[in-house]
Amino acid sequence: MPETPGTRPLLLLGPALRHVDPVSATIWVETDRPCEVTVLGRSARTFCVHGHHYALVVVEDLEPGSTTPYEVHLDGQPVWPQPHSALPPSRIRTVGRPGPFRIAFGSCRYATPTTVDVRDGIPPDALDSYARQISDTPEGEWPDALVLLGDQVYADEVAPGTENWLALRRDLEPGTDAQASDFEEYTRLYAESWGDPQVRWLMSTIPSSMVFDDHEMIDDWNTSATWRAQVTPTDWWKKRICGGLTSYWVYQHLGNLSPHELSQNVTWQAISTRDDGSDDAGPMLDEMARAADEEPESVRWSYVRHWGSARLIMVDSRAGRVLTENDRKMLDDDEFAWIDAAVQRSVEDGVDHLLIGTSLPWLLPHAVHHIERWNETLAARHAGRPLGKLAEKLRQAADLEHWAAFGQSFERLGRTLVAAARGDFGAAPATALVLSGDVHHAYAAELVRPGGLRSRVHQLTVSPLHNQAPHAIEIGFKVGWSRWARAITRGIGGLARVGTSQLRWEKEAGPFFGNELGELVLEGRNARFRLFATSRDDDGRPHFDQVLDAELS
Repeated sequence: MPETPGTRPLLLLGPALRHVDPVSATIWVETDRPCEVTVLGRSARTFCVHGHHYALVVVEDLEPGSTTPYEVHLDGQPVWPQPHSALPPSRIRTVGRPGPFRIAFGSCRYATPTTVDVRDGIPPDALDSYARQISDTPEGEWPDALVLLGDQVYADEVAPGTENWLALRRDLEPGTDAQASDFEEYTRLYAESWGDPQVRWLMSTIPSSMVFDDHEMIDDWNTSATWRAQVTPTDWWKKRICGGLTSYWVYQHLGNLSPHELSQNVTWQAISTRDDGSDDAGPMLDEMARAADEEPESVRWSYVRHWGSARLIMVDSRAGRVLTENDRKMLDDDEFAWIDAAVQRSVEDGVDHLLIGTSLPWLLPHAVHHIERWNETLAARHAGRPLGKLAEKLRQAADLEHWAAFGQSFERLGRTLVAAARGDFGAAPATALVLSGDVHHAYAAELVRPGGLRSRVHQLTVSPLHNQAPHAIEIGFKVGWSRWARAITRGIGGLARVGTSQLRWEKEAGPFFGNELGELVLEGRNARFRLFATSRDDDGRPHFDQVLDAELS
């Protein structure tokens, strides 16, 4: 963005409150030019990525369990809160306050309410509705954390205004869908999504933890070896993955890291220790992104959040997949060993609630699970032959690429959670909860076999925040939970000699359709799952109502 001499720097996006622990917090911003960003007396110079300017301010020496309102200054001038805002002041609330710990979560947010085409009939935005609701409630009822489980932007499904902007920027091929192709175009997607006034306030006050899913790059990202062989050699993919992963690192991943992790992160240290902010870090981050795509072990996107008696282990279930047909894995062995160790440490530390965040559900509707296991078996057994090619076409067309489609990883995650719930690593937590999104409906399921578990193990899936599921998908997922569909698909799997699992689970609630947001309420060893959904009256008036309140512990 060109700079005008003599004018003050502007705050383009943020402040976004990201990592918060008992004594520190990080705050992310995007500005229109180089400047010094100050929050509560702590300052950071902006860094540059392909001509855009960002800063991450680390605020330390806070009091545990405290609430501290804050302002943002650019070159000494106040820019946040915005003048005359009716929203409450932004504040940092550190971990350690008495009372329940509340976690809001969901996934799949296509643009914002003001940017979509009303003719698409998309229901009201659940994240925007939630922000409006909590801004009118006492602070003691606000969530303590916001967990966004993928598809924070849609690179392959842009809003009408962005499509028009793309057409002005470059020639779009007739008859093709407009899609983001580079870092500059990704910045437009984040500005469109995070610029919503209510969501912007929410992110300035509620600490957020994020992870990507496929639409941040493209639908079916890393579905299979065949998909990668078709897509990754192309020039457009190399440009897309560099723009997608570089923007993800800047807008999402950087804020996932604690101050200690930032001090150990080689990429961040290379950027933050430069003498001035004039050097553009874009080429270096593009190289990081290229390596992350071609050598997934070079970057770890998974991370851990410590929330007192709760622990979140966020799992990258996209970028690091092993796609060899006869050895498919959601995570490679080193990454899974890291997850296993994080789970064991959490239990040894005596957490009451173990949370696994993964964009893709672990426990699916039974019929869908059996179909994915059947499809994986046929694709591997008949690879390169007509039946294997047909299985591959079905896999990509029907998005059969959840944990069930990576059978050995599904079982390994099950063994890890069962060991924690059985007390193999120490005193078992009250709950082990897998938080997911992706599938454009919400449900709760519980692991019921093996028996003898000391923890209750649940799958909690909430999606979308702002999108919609085609009617055919609604029917498919409703049928997917039925007993007769389970029996039929299990029988089909048996005919194909699909390996059976010792894990059994049952649906507790759902499926729910529409735009939704979940909330966990954790207090001591008690846990509740609340689900909120949006709707409209006949006259178009939006509503945001609680549709579920379930005991989990």
